Amino acid sequence: MERLEKDAPSVTLTEEQKAEIAEIDSATKAKIAEKELFLRDEIAKAEASRKFDEVLELEQQLIRELRRINEDGEAKKEKARKQRS
Repeated sequence: MERLEKDAPSVTLTEEQKAEIAEIDSATKAKIAEKELFLRDEIAKAEASRKFDEVLELEQQLIRELRRINEDGEAKKEKARKQRS
């Protein structure tokens, strides 16, 4: 346990940092829900039209968008963790 502390010391977050991280988390989840709702609707429309190439493209776009949104959220949370109040 002591070695772990030397390699990566635990950081105590301030209440402001915790609130900011929670807000970032909430915004990230909202963006994900919005993007999923929109693209899954588009996928359903493409499936109904039997446009399977478009379905595949939209599914890949969904994966890319969700990954990007998650990465952006994690970067913002890391920045908030590193801020000193």
